[in-house]
Amino acid sequence: MQGNARAQLRFFRMSPRKVRLIIDVIRGMNAKEAEVQLQFLNKKASAPVLKLLRSAMANAVQNSALKKESLVVSSAFVDGGPILYRWMPRAFGRASHIRKRTSHITIVLSGEVDDGVKKKAPDATKVQAS
Repeated sequence: MQGNARAQLRFFRMSPRKVRLIIDVIRGMNAKEAEVQLQFLNKKASAPVLKLLRSAMANAVQNSALKKESLVVSSAFVDGGPILYRWMPRAFGRASHIRKRTSHITIVLSGEVDDGVKKKAPDATKVQAS
């Protein structure tokens, strides 16, 4: 039986174009292989994407009860976030625009459901202290 788990990183202060270079490398890979790739990629965006991948793997094991060995990066994409508009003074009293772009990164992992692990239901016996 197949299951999915996902993780999102929103408002990441790097342009989507730069982050897509990293995401395109790991899309479709086994999660462990993608983790190794991200550790050795020489790009600034690889550290936050690695952290996001590890978060998605933890979500898959903890919340969706998926087997860690069977996890695959089924989809990964980067959308543009809000743009911070700034300006820089130029010659003759002019100003030029600077656009500081942000990204929303989403990683979706799929894998086999671990039958030996029960999903943990919220504990109904706990009483809140007043």
